Amino acid sequence: MSELAAAFAAELDALEAGHARRTRRIAEPGPADAGATLRLDGQPRLAFASNDYLGLAAHPALAEAAARGARRYGSGSTASPLICGHGPSQAALEDELARFVGLPAALYFTSGYAANTGALPALAGRGDVLVCDALNHASLIDGARLSRAEVVVVPHQDVGAIEAALQNASAARRRWIAVDAVFGMDGDLAPLAALLALCERHDAWLYIDDAHGFGVLGAGGRGSVAHAGLDLAACARRLVYMATLGKAAGVAGAFVAAAAPVIDWLANRARPYFFATGAPPMLTEALRASLPLIEHDDWRRARLVELRERLARGLGALPWAAPASACAIQPLIVGSNEQVLAVMRALDAQGLWVPAIRPPTVPAGSARLRISLSALHEAADVDRLCAALHAAAQRSG
Repeated sequence: MSELAAAFAAELDALEAGHARRTRRIAEPGPADAGATLRLDGQPRLAFASNDYLGLAAHPALAEAAARGARRYGSGSTASPLICGHGPSQAALEDELARFVGLPAALYFTSGYAANTGALPALAGRGDVLVCDALNHASLIDGARLSRAEVVVVPHQDVGAIEAALQNASAARRRWIAVDAVFGMDGDLAPLAALLALCERHDAWLYIDDAHGFGVLGAGGRGSVAHAGLDLAACARRLVYMATLGKAAGVAGAFVAAAAPVIDWLANRARPYFFATGAPPMLTEALRASLPLIEHDDWRRARLVELRERLARGLGALPWAAPASACAIQPLIVGSNEQVLAVMRALDAQGLWVPAIRPPTVPAGSARLRISLSALHEAADVDRLCAALHAAAQRSG
């Protein structure tokens, strides 16, 4: 073993000793008629793990649209969007996304991580202040660092601390608030109305990552801003909106929507956009097929509400904290890495896959199961999960 390999082997051993080492398991979808199931390392599992909140990832309309796109346009876009990788399918998708969320223009990125690490450094820079929630997603954290703006991290959901930071930044060139609209490990919602009011009061701008709200919340699945009772079009002068398309939309990628000059600026300055090969048209065609399903299949969101309420009742008597969630994510906070892995393995032995989330993804001491609901789940699936959790709690003493 080389010196470098030996050094990293020792680091991996340290992760193992702290119950913090991750391993990849081979996951493939279960039968089309088997609901929220998958095969994990070849074994069938009822899964509460994916972000396929509306159950669209295996929808035949999306698969057929992707196939049509490949037949018509080929399998790849061949170049970056500013060279020749921006075709009619990509352009139509961006127009449809902008109309869907009610903002003037949109720009498609290959992932949410690319969107946040591209947009934030293009929008903010030296002389600016970025006020960030302490539990922001890693991509927002990295985007803020890359921006070279002054980054002020405030306690989670502390509107008063955000206002104080904006007041202290009165001399900055620009002031930004950057937050998750739905926090992906906790399921709680940012107070968007209050944050936009702060932006108006302090001449600031709000950048939100609605990865877990888009498609799930708001009328027609239009996301967290609509869910908060706000008019996106009216918010456009203070808002830059980002959402991912590999969760509720069931495909891949992300988009940023805002006023047209802002989007044009991002197309010119967001490095993960113009230095990357454009999105394959088979993906953009699948996403175009997804949008009408998101908008019109209200039964999917209604089922998520029913399942969430049922799950909350079933978790009530457990010894672990289950903070209230208004979306499809339900954290069950167990505590230590060792404990949460033990519970995860107990569920796995019962044919249930619920991933253990450990630091650094969540704060130290708050290792948890992240229960993720899908419109493909049935009430009996939730009951089965709750029964297995109660059994695991009894065994853990």
